[in-house]
Amino acid sequence: MRSRYSAFALGDGAYLVQTQAAGGSAESPDGLGAWARARAWLGLRVLRVERGGENDARGLVEFEARYREGAELVVLREVSRFDRVAGRWRYLT
Repeated sequence: MRSRYSAFALGDGAYLVQTQAAGGSAESPDGLGAWARARAWLGLRVLRVERGGENDARGLVEFEARYREGAELVVLREVSRFDRVAGRWRYLT
């Protein structure tokens, strides 16, 4: 989760696509990167974690990510699910 937030903050669309589960967003790496770079990322706060440990195949993270879009402050609150695929965590939703 934190690595994906960092990728948004850096505008690294390729990493965001690489860490999605198969059948995830149809957004291109360039499109995701451009969207992320158009925002000023201000911080991540992890609110809850379920599973997602070393021996788990699934995990869930509830978080708040803050960013500025123009003059507007946006607080994105989400519950995200992750699956471990071939030893790597993949974002589902």
